[in-house]
Amino acid sequence: MELTITIEQKEGTAVIYPDGFINAHTVNRFEEALQNLVKEKQYRLVVNGQNLQYISSAGLGALMGVIEEIRDNDGDIHLSNLSESVFNVFDILGFTELYEIFDEEGPAIRAFDGHNRK
Repeated sequence: MELTITIEQKEGTAVIYPDGFINAHTVNRFEEALQNLVKEKQYRLVVNGQNLQYISSAGLGALMGVIEEIRDNDGDIHLSNLSESVFNVFDILGFTELYEIFDEEGPAIRAFDGHNRK
C-alpha cells in the first residue's frame, strides 16, 4: 500500500496525481504536497484521482487542513476522475457539499476561470 504523487502545472492550475492509497501510513506525503503548493502561493488545485485507489479520513483531513487558506486567497480545490469507491468516501462524509467534483480533469481546470469562491 504505497503512494506516489506527481504534480503538473496546467493552465495556471496545479494538478495533483496521487497514485495508490492515501491512508494513515501515506497521508504525510499527500499533506506535504498540498502544504508545499500553498507555500508556493498556488491556490488553484485539482486532485486527479484516476489512479487513487483509496482515501481514508486522514486524507480528507489533509484537504481540510489547507482549504481555508486556499479559499481565503480566492482559490479552491477541485476533484476529478474519482473512482466510484473513492467518490463514495467523499459522498458519505459530506465532502461532495464542500468540494466541486468533476468527471474529467479538463472541466475541473476550466471551472476556475471566472469564478471565485468566498
